[in-house]
Amino acid sequence: MTVLSELRMRPAPTGRREWDPDRRPRLLLTLAIMATLLVGANLATPLYPLLGDRLGMNHFGVSVAFAAYVMVLIAGLLLVGHWSDFIGRRAALVLAGVVSLLGGVLFGTATGMGALIAGRALQGASVALATGASSAALRELLPHRPEWATRFTLLVSAGGVAAGPVIGGLLSLLPAPTLTPFLIHSVVLAALLVPLCLLKARPAISLPPPGRASKALRPRRLAVSHRARSQFWMASITGFLSFAVFGFYLSLAPTYFAGIAGTSSRPAIGLLAALALAASAVSQLTGIRGRWVVPAGLALMGTGVALIPAAGALSSVALLAVASLAAGFGQGMAFRAVFNDVAASVEAAQHAQIISTVYVITYLGSALPVLGLGAAGAAWGLAVSVTWFSAAITASCAALCGFALFRILKRA
Repeated sequence: MTVLSELRMRPAPTGRREWDPDRRPRLLLTLAIMATLLVGANLATPLYPLLGDRLGMNHFGVSVAFAAYVMVLIAGLLLVGHWSDFIGRRAALVLAGVVSLLGGVLFGTATGMGALIAGRALQGASVALATGASSAALRELLPHRPEWATRFTLLVSAGGVAAGPVIGGLLSLLPAPTLTPFLIHSVVLAALLVPLCLLKARPAISLPPPGRASKALRPRRLAVSHRARSQFWMASITGFLSFAVFGFYLSLAPTYFAGIAGTSSRPAIGLLAALALAASAVSQLTGIRGRWVVPAGLALMGTGVALIPAAGALSSVALLAVASLAAGFGQGMAFRAVFNDVAASVEAAQHAQIISTVYVITYLGSALPVLGLGAAGAAWGLAVSVTWFSAAITASCAALCGFALFRILKRA
């Protein structure tokens, strides 16, 4: 089946030779595509201080550029999060790759705030197209290992986002530091799209009746499975808090961390910004289980976030590293458990749609709190704003941890 046939939701031409590998190459290709998209969407993290100086952006301007990505991602999840159920997982990932290529080049060549926001918006649209498709594809490739499908989903999400700032910082040492990272990323992504286009795709799970294709792709209202309502809201709220923290790390944290470390080195700043996300990715590889995982993870995340302003007050890079690792590892523990609960409970036919809805609420955490933090930073200074942000996240983690403990004790 060709990509164009999938996008048109029509049968593929007969007699066409296609690459039909077994499960492992399909799994690796899906993970590689999603990781590459997320790396590209976060290459800019260590470049924000440089872009701010070059384009005259203050803290609020940086947060707006970052939030443009998140808000379009959220809108995309609402508008196209269910498309892969109808056009197929492969077609959705190819389309996401093409949009990402356009966004990266536009962002890398931006000479003003408008082009910068437009590039970030296209990157958000690409991740929106790929999020539900990749998660659903992994569960279909691992039908008897749903927990590993969840681990792979969160591992590639956190790992790709964590690798972005580090790779962006290193590539920015090359000539044209705000352009070269995106050109190199475009070459890698284009190379991955070649085997994806040659792949023999599996049929979409919900082909629309003839003549009703456009109706199937219309935006849907947010959907929550009645069978997984409690799991859905626990995952969504945990995700919101998690991504509020990650949004800080990927937007304003590089400037804040540069002051703590006393350096303008983009690789060093990128590494500090990536620590929490890397710890979250590592946590997906652990075998930590049990009914206390969620409250323990929330408590650890809250503690780590509480230590960030302390590291700033003491100008301690070591304490900052410990805080970031604790916050990221705790987030990974808690979010993996609640995400696995909701993913295992929803109906197969609604999986992509409902998981996309979880991510809508989750990604709001990367937009609304970060915009508020940027506005506060422009008004009162970044150090004061980070202290209040940290206090709010810590208190929210404590409240959610208490609720998780209540649920556990109630079931006991």
